[in-house]
Amino acid sequence: MFVELMPILAGRTVLITVAKVDDKTLRVNVIPHGKADDNPALSTPLTYTGPPDELDAELGKHLAGYVQTHQQTASTLAEAKATMEAAAKAAQDEAKRKKTTVKPPTTPAPASTPPTVSPTPGDPVPSSAPMETLGLFPPATAQSQGGLAL
Repeated sequence: MFVELMPILAGRTVLITVAKVDDKTLRVNVIPHGKADDNPALSTPLTYTGPPDELDAELGKHLAGYVQTHQQTASTLAEAKATMEAAAKAAQDEAKRKKTTVKPPTTPAPASTPPTVSPTPGDPVPSSAPMETLGLFPPATAQSQGGLAL
C-alpha cells in the first residue's frame, strides 16, 4: 500500500483514516493535502469501503490507479497553465509589436487638378443650368393626405 503512495507523497502530505462501519466493514479515506496554490482537484479524496480481507487484497490496486489519475490530472493542469501563460505572453508581445509599428498618419497627396482649357473665341459658351443638390434622402413626393403611400 505504501509503495503505491510514494509518487503522490513527493509533493504533498497524505492523510489516511480508517473507520469501522460495522462488524464486517471498514472505510479507508486517503486525503491528499497539497500546497496552498494547488488546484482543488488535486485534493480529491479516495474513499474505499469493504471487508478487511477485500481491503487487504484490493486497496493497493485502487491506490495505484488513484495515484496515476492524480499524476495525470496534475500534468494536465500544468500543461493547461503553461499553454495559457504562453498565449497571454504571445498576445502581450503582439500588442507591443503593433503599438511600436503603428505608422503616423500620412496626409494624402493633393489631387492633381485637370488642366483647364481656356475658351477660344468663336467656341459656343455652355449654358449655366442650375445644378441640383444631392441629399442623403430622396426628394419628397406628393402623398395623399392622412396616411402612408403604399
